[in-house]
Amino acid sequence: MRRRAFITLLGGAAAWPLVARAQQGGSTIRVGLLWPGDAPPVSPRMESFRQGLRALGFIDGQNIAIELRYAQRGPQQLPDLAAELISLKVDAILAPGDLAPKVAQQATETIPIVAGGDDILGAGIVASLSRPGGNTTGLTILSPELSAKRLEILRDIIPGLSRVAALWDPTTGASQVAMTTSAALSLNLKLQVLEVRRREEVAAALRAAHDSQADALNVFSSPILASLHREIIVFAAEYRLPAIYQWKEHVEAGGLVSYGPNLAAIWRQFGIIVAKVLKGVKPADLPVEQPTKFELVLNLRTAKSLGLSIPPSVLLRADEVIE
Repeated sequence: MRRRAFITLLGGAAAWPLVARAQQGGSTIRVGLLWPGDAPPVSPRMESFRQGLRALGFIDGQNIAIELRYAQRGPQQLPDLAAELISLKVDAILAPGDLAPKVAQQATETIPIVAGGDDILGAGIVASLSRPGGNTTGLTILSPELSAKRLEILRDIIPGLSRVAALWDPTTGASQVAMTTSAALSLNLKLQVLEVRRREEVAAALRAAHDSQADALNVFSSPILASLHREIIVFAAEYRLPAIYQWKEHVEAGGLVSYGPNLAAIWRQFGIIVAKVLKGVKPADLPVEQPTKFELVLNLRTAKSLGLSIPPSVLLRADEVIE
């Protein structure tokens, strides 16, 4: 046997027991999904996650089972949910956001964790992007940089923009606030940061933005805020606040504009990373991935309802326009 082929064979050996267990009719491989939202992840998340797993041979309901746990009573429930997943002896844990991976890390040092973080490095979830170390790897969404960039897009869309309110989930840490505050100063904008930790706080936060005469709303990235997008869109419309979001799905639901990576692609990649770990790749040696493509999506119906005329220069930059 050639040396290279032998090394490849040894490298795959770690995956044999786990994969063979499912193929030979043993106990099913289990993947835990620790979701910080108070309701299950909405489309296209789960479908895309299953696609990623399936791309590497793991089919939900056949040779793998996904154990979803979500924080119905709020983020404080996450430690109990993590403990429940560990008691089920899951083979890996997917933990989106910045808080859920930390909770999972506190619960186990041996079960592989795939973090889907807003700012994995800044949150201290991994030691470095190239060599994460420990039992955690994943994908970072670059949310601080994107949140700052979205201020520029709002400035290009809204004539005379001077005051922007930002919805912030404190469980994501302070990096989005810091970078967006710096961007606001450079753009000569006043930034008002409003905390939203749970569904019941959305109405008060949007009312505060309206009362402070904010010209627009920047919804920071967070699994919790993403799960509240319908409420945010409703109140933004009520107070006639132009709002920018992370995901195009929020624009399809009636939001004005979004800028960020493709949500389906991100969750499909979560599935691929989890599958790699299940096949024996050590999280410590698996570099954290980053999105490379970002989408600008506009909803012209919403713009019209707000009395906004989107400049041609912005329309030309848009990847998708909903008319």
